[in-house]
Amino acid sequence: MASLTLDKLNKSFGDTHIIKDVDLTIDDGEFVVFVGPSGCGKSTLLRLVAGLESISGGELKIGETLVNDLPPRERGVGMVFQSYALYPHMTVFENMAFGLKLAKTTKQAVRDRVHETARILQLEELLDRKPKALSGGQRQRVAMGRAMAREPRILLFDEPLSNLDASLRVQMRNEIARLHHRLGSTVIYVTHDQVEAMTLADQIVVLNGGRIEQVGSPQELYQRPATRFVAGFIGSPTMNFLPGTLIDGRRDGCRVQTAGPGELDLPQDAGALARGTSLTLGLRPEHLRLAEARGDNAFTIVNIEYLGNEVYVYLEPKQGDTLLIHRSEAPSRWAVGHRVALIPDLEHVHLFDEQDRALKVSRTPAAA
Repeated sequence: MASLTLDKLNKSFGDTHIIKDVDLTIDDGEFVVFVGPSGCGKSTLLRLVAGLESISGGELKIGETLVNDLPPRERGVGMVFQSYALYPHMTVFENMAFGLKLAKTTKQAVRDRVHETARILQLEELLDRKPKALSGGQRQRVAMGRAMAREPRILLFDEPLSNLDASLRVQMRNEIARLHHRLGSTVIYVTHDQVEAMTLADQIVVLNGGRIEQVGSPQELYQRPATRFVAGFIGSPTMNFLPGTLIDGRRDGCRVQTAGPGELDLPQDAGALARGTSLTLGLRPEHLRLAEARGDNAFTIVNIEYLGNEVYVYLEPKQGDTLLIHRSEAPSRWAVGHRVALIPDLEHVHLFDEQDRALKVSRTPAAA
């Protein structure tokens, strides 16, 4: 196992600044997932750790060793590429054994590790085939096996499940989690899939524009997002956002006028904000209740998605084109075309200022 420390890490390609002053510490044996939108720098950051890209500034340490100038083979890392990167002239067994042979592992140890890894990845029947005779999902599993068989101190995964079908993806998530518990390796995993991040990670690193927005456990990021970006990115369906205006701000709570629910007495500390400040109210789909519409602040149900055990109800406000989502257990009493009022669960309201930063909760809220 090995810890990892990033200190003011930077990466530029010419005049384009990709990674910007990233500070991060990953403990021994921790499973950390990098998430963020396309182009946020998560794969570039992974390649910096692997040694496949040069560092433009800052320091990168594995354990106590500064590795800025160390080649990949001397870092004790194994990487699974999104694009497979298999040797076409080698069989599955030879691809998976390649790194072990370079490390001068005994023949028996090579056979044992390759066969055990093949069992985990369901590749036992494919060991004599070459990559051209495999499907895309099978090639990705071979690429995973090549890194896993070496049992490196740090395992790096760059969207390894993106080419697998839905059922195999679920199975592979469980196998990766089991592998991590068995090996105790430090794992850094890049994905755009929130389900992978939430189910696999000890810690999630949310990246935006080459910077870290927030680091925390899946529960922390879901329940206490630090910014509106994190609140909207973590969670599926996404968080609902409603515009609001501060009526009365205090350190022990505030009163906010919103479009839809009306005036709300919220527990956030808004004592530093002026009356009339624009705010954004954030609500998870499961933290909304629906009631028969009264008055003008009604929402129209425009679509209902039945998912078996739960229902997503899509709501359109009287003005504006931003749809809101209500999630509840099936069956639903509502139908398309109904006009409803929203009743938020005040214990789970998130409030963001004009800089999209979350206001801190200062007291226990009154029941809605």
